Amino acid sequence: MMFVLLYNYVMKRGLLIIMSGPSGVGKGTVRLELMKDESLDLFYSVSMTTRSPRPGERNGVEYYFTTKEDFDRQIKEGNLLEYAEFVGNKYGTPKDKVNSKRDEGKNVLLEIDVKGTSQVLEKLKGDEGVISIFLVPPSLEELEARIRGRSTETEEVIQKRLKTFQEEVVYKDQYQYIVVNDDLNKCVEEIRQIIKSKM
Repeated sequence: MMFVLLYNYVMKRGLLIIMSGPSGVGKGTVRLELMKDESLDLFYSVSMTTRSPRPGERNGVEYYFTTKEDFDRQIKEGNLLEYAEFVGNKYGTPKDKVNSKRDEGKNVLLEIDVKGTSQVLEKLKGDEGVISIFLVPPSLEELEARIRGRSTETEEVIQKRLKTFQEEVVYKDQYQYIVVNDDLNKCVEEIRQIIKSKM
């Protein structure tokens, strides 16, 4: 009887859900929709960065802000699941934060690029609680139309984003699931079902 009671109190470890995809594919929108579903028990992983906070940004909410020295120490001590440098600043995923949330039974959602995914999959090889999802647009033309529709970027940046997509799409085979974001509701439902099947 005591064993049964103790067993019922043992909490199942949460999943680690990695979501990647090219800029303009709608990762942020899909993530926000998924986060609304309380039955998925999701926690969005906040990255650590060496860049300075922008007006209105709060430590631990948008990012964990730190110094370059501390970031390098975190790398040396193996405390980052993945990290990269972008425009002179470093970004990474704190391992302890992810682990503590998973240990609480939360399903942790990571929104990272293909290189970051490679690092996480290598470090967590054999962890059956890891799900990797690659979001793709219906076509390159559709992706270009979405990026242009934002009207926020120069032609040079648009071309760079399209080139990056062509470079990143070759990594799609490292992901367990490839989901086409043609229709938002359909895409969100497909990812919801993937998560539910692993819970």
